[in-house]
Amino acid sequence: MDVLDIARWQFGIITVYHFLFVPLTIGLSAVIAGFETAWVRTRKEEYLRLTKFFGKLFLINFALGVVTGIVQEFQFGMNWSDYSRFVGDIFGAPLAVEGLLAFFLESTFLGLWIFGWDKLPRGLHAACMWIVHLGTLASSYFILAANSWMQNPVGYVFNPETGRAELVDFWAVMFNKVQLITFPHVIAAAYMTAGAFVLGVSAYLYMKDKHADDRPLYHRAIRVGAVVTLLAGLAVAFTGDIQGKIMTEVQPMKMAAAEGLYESSDGCAPFSVLTVGTPDGKEEKFSVTVPCLLSFLATGSTDGAVQGIDELKEEYAEKYGSDTVTKAAREGDYVPVIPVTYWSFRFMMGLGFFTAAGAALILWLTRKKRVPSVKWVGILGISLPLAATFASSWGWIFTEMGRQPWVVFGLMTTESGVSPGVSTFEAATSLIVLTLLYAVLAVIEVGLLVKYVKRGAEPFEEPPDVPIGGADDDAPLTFAY
Repeated sequence: MDVLDIARWQFGIITVYHFLFVPLTIGLSAVIAGFETAWVRTRKEEYLRLTKFFGKLFLINFALGVVTGIVQEFQFGMNWSDYSRFVGDIFGAPLAVEGLLAFFLESTFLGLWIFGWDKLPRGLHAACMWIVHLGTLASSYFILAANSWMQNPVGYVFNPETGRAELVDFWAVMFNKVQLITFPHVIAAAYMTAGAFVLGVSAYLYMKDKHADDRPLYHRAIRVGAVVTLLAGLAVAFTGDIQGKIMTEVQPMKMAAAEGLYESSDGCAPFSVLTVGTPDGKEEKFSVTVPCLLSFLATGSTDGAVQGIDELKEEYAEKYGSDTVTKAAREGDYVPVIPVTYWSFRFMMGLGFFTAAGAALILWLTRKKRVPSVKWVGILGISLPLAATFASSWGWIFTEMGRQPWVVFGLMTTESGVSPGVSTFEAATSLIVLTLLYAVLAVIEVGLLVKYVKRGAEPFEEPPDVPIGGADDDAPLTFAY
């Protein structure tokens, strides 16, 4: 393995690991804010108990997400300095705003939420978590704007003297057409993950005899989680359909690679649910297909034409071959790894559909306060957060691997972005150290979550009803967790 391979593996491991925490942080902050708002409005004990219970789990997830996110940023200077130099003028503005505004907004108000139970009026305390959620949305928007620019570069000029892309239109970057559909798609997936998490944790506790007395509490949480999961799942499907059409417009090779389509189709291109054949997809031995579905996914019409890999290779070689001196240009190979794109696309869709369908089934089983089989609901419920989380992960793997060999589509290949001064030994050492570190963090994360999930929701303890301006300013802050 050379430095390029090691750097890609390292960034992939760190990014996928970090993104395990991101959707849950975004979505769970909204669910917790909803629970607390319901308590403020109704004064029902169950809502406050659920707020504090899932608040503990949220804080564990948030802490690990921050740590892994900081390490991820180091990668740009460690292994990808040429890439950072090329995109620095574009990424500087959105990522600076994300750090200085969005992250500090969510971290500041999260601190107020943690320590303010006996210092803030109830409505204001609930508002703090809503502001945390708005901070996560703002953070996501700016980060996704940077990533969307990598998928569809806009609002820039290339300076041949410095060899850098320079920003000329900030708003074009912020309202990139890829960004405008990627953001709602990712946020809908975050809500689906959080809803599935609430459903799964509640289903586990509902299944345990130790918490039999609290089954009405967890029954309600299961229903809330299932509703959020199902609605978000429908939003994921709707936005994903639009995203696929935008993707085909700006990166037709990615859609062709998602199907392993080598020969262009003039219309009614089928979509294979399952294919058995050679790894590169050139020879097919067995396939289960849906007629015309690929044309619809790519163009919105069952008769839409879809370009194949062979035609696009010739088009890319003619368009980009003379402008680059990288391995991709030398070999005329602008095709991503077909097995990865093919299966990641199907894992993303399949796990997403399974999550939404599972939530719908649980809603039906628990309708009108019915108490179905404890074991059945528990097993199905526990599987849904795993499915939702892995669906998001496979989605990002497809998004990034499907763009290869480009790190910035049409402008810079991945090979060109690697740090020239990093040796194979240095890259391998950092890969091993960070992978081992993340393994330790994974054990800590899982251990803490399991520990506090098993405890279940704490008994009801009503916080003081602090009037506006009526708290004792000299009283010490109380750490609620």
